[in-house]
Amino acid sequence: MLPAPDLFSYRPYWARRFGTAPQLPTTRAEMEALGWDSCDIIIVTGDAYVDHPSFGMAIIGRLLEAQGFRVGILAQPDWLSTDGFKRLGKPNLYFGVTGGNMDSMVNRYTSDRKIRSNDAYTPDGEPHRRPDRCVTVYAQRCREAYRDAPIVLGGIEASLRRIAHYDYWSDKVRRSVLMDAKADLLVYGNGERQVVEIAHRLAAGEPVTQLTDIRGTAFLTRGAPEGWVVLDSTSIDTPGPVGPAPDPYQMEPATCATAPAPGNVLRFERRRTDPNRTVIRLPAYEQVLEDAVLYAHASRVLHQETNPGNARALLQRHGARDVWINPPPIPLTTKEMDGVYDLPYSRQPHRDYGGRKIPAFEMIQHSVTIMRGCFGGCTFCSITEHEGRIIQNRSEDSIIRELEAIRDTSPTFTGHISDLGGPTANMYRLACKDSAIEASCRRLSCVFPGICKNLNTDHGPLIKLYRRARALPGIKKITIGSGLRYDLAVTSPEYVKELVTHHVGGYLKIAPEHTEAGPLSKMMKPGIGTYDRFKALFDKYSKEAGKEQYLIPYFIAAHPGTTDEDMLNLALWLKRNGFRADQVQAFLPSPMANATTMYHTGKNPLHRVSRTSEEVFIPKRMKQRRLHKAFLRYHDAENWPMLREALKRMGRADLIGNGKQHLIPAWQPAGTGREAEGRRVIRKGKPFHTQHTGLPPQGTVSGRRKPRGS
Repeated sequence: MLPAPDLFSYRPYWARRFGTAPQLPTTRAEMEALGWDSCDIIIVTGDAYVDHPSFGMAIIGRLLEAQGFRVGILAQPDWLSTDGFKRLGKPNLYFGVTGGNMDSMVNRYTSDRKIRSNDAYTPDGEPHRRPDRCVTVYAQRCREAYRDAPIVLGGIEASLRRIAHYDYWSDKVRRSVLMDAKADLLVYGNGERQVVEIAHRLAAGEPVTQLTDIRGTAFLTRGAPEGWVVLDSTSIDTPGPVGPAPDPYQMEPATCATAPAPGNVLRFERRRTDPNRTVIRLPAYEQVLEDAVLYAHASRVLHQETNPGNARALLQRHGARDVWINPPPIPLTTKEMDGVYDLPYSRQPHRDYGGRKIPAFEMIQHSVTIMRGCFGGCTFCSITEHEGRIIQNRSEDSIIRELEAIRDTSPTFTGHISDLGGPTANMYRLACKDSAIEASCRRLSCVFPGICKNLNTDHGPLIKLYRRARALPGIKKITIGSGLRYDLAVTSPEYVKELVTHHVGGYLKIAPEHTEAGPLSKMMKPGIGTYDRFKALFDKYSKEAGKEQYLIPYFIAAHPGTTDEDMLNLALWLKRNGFRADQVQAFLPSPMANATTMYHTGKNPLHRVSRTSEEVFIPKRMKQRRLHKAFLRYHDAENWPMLREALKRMGRADLIGNGKQHLIPAWQPAGTGREAEGRRVIRKGKPFHTQHTGLPPQGTVSGRRKPRGS
């Protein structure tokens, strides 16, 4: 893997003389109080401004400030005019535009495409404070306000829409967000390296049009520059016959080994090329728009090119222009991670919000991020696509410093740390045993279909961290709130004992997602037998600690590959094990995820895609999606009419009756069942990010998960 300049090795910009702001300014008055006449960089975000390292705008803003730049924040500006985008004036270097910690469409709409009643990233949970596809709208308003100001997109919404992608809410393939937003650059993944390099190079006088060599960025161009080798994606993975068009990929002629015969796949000569001067041309937007197989093929190739150690650049035609995607950024070192999280955050919402509560902040204000990334590769999840598969870790000392800062400065701290985690609770310091193997690997997951023999699964460093953290004076309790990868946990019974004895608050949430092999294989999740092994350890160590504790498993309904019979078997498993789902979630196809490709195309991109390759069953119809959710809530009388009808159709009327062996009763309580098909099981008035609040009653289970990519 190529080395990268240390994040903090750049010569600070001259404006560093202004010092550190208590909070980054959001108005001209705040700028003037700091002695500023202008901002070098203005961050436009769809979230309320919270100066806390769990919020992207705070991390990027404070990091750029540490580099010497004057950074302003436009949080949730009124997008109906340009007035809000002129509040801080024109930035000297660029506008940084982000949708916030969540994709704006996921934030606003449920999996049933219904509008949510609240927004966890807005004061008092107020809804409708950001537009749909807000990255595009904000960028357009910035361009209208200051036509010649460079615009750089970032955050998870831009990251997952950097290429032609299926959009669930419009039910069509949309262009790269770069095209619609008319931005100059797009930063994907965790953006620290990219934004720092962009800022320093623009400050040195380079035009934004020349910033084409920065890893982890995408931009618009016209073809490949001289000296680059262009490979057609079919030379890597063959999608099968593509029809009679003589050149369906619009390849540069120099890359063709032979002329294609009508109706045959284009074949290209396989030859050794310099990966640093090689770009892979994917099928054009116009082709993946019309051809589901080519869409699945493009998605598969993109996911194969995500390892920073061996990824090549990608190129995709959109009309007369190309979207060029550089390889992913080099992961941050532990020293760099420490530097990012040691920045002088106030750890509070902006003072202008007064006493209004921001639900997402209320949930995470006393939690600490200890790592980034996830090598699980779950197909429905956007974390791996955004943060990458290589785990980036903080040092123990940096984590302890943050715990002490929470203890000493938070006015609401009572001694309880709500989480020491990240995308996954127990991947801290887990990595490939061999850096050379890691740099050359193209596996989508290190733990599916089984744990890779080259993966170090030693939980010792995490155990040591837990012990040191809870020994701090003033820390009364530390619970683990991040998702636990239990197939890794069972490799370290000592870790399970440590967790169960000291860090479970009565209930521990884990995510088997399903019980049946069909959907699990499409999710890239382990079999339910692994859950059983973890439960045995959990129960054993809970008993030894003299504690009554329970596992709360999460499940997903209507995931690609899930049949009605699969959901019935899951419902029977829930009944056998005494679980009653409190709230459930149907699969939500987020942009660029592998499961979303399955949903849109009916093909399985986890294997080679062709016209005749594996077809994936997709529960797309709304009635069927509601039925799958109803199976998870088999105990709810509102769902019984729908379930009776389904069980009879499936030839399982034997499960209808009033005995213990039956799934649902034959009788119907008065006043129930009339709205079964249209009823929302998500409770109104609760933030999306915190649907499951407090501790559930004994013997219940929540089917909610964190929003993908949160």
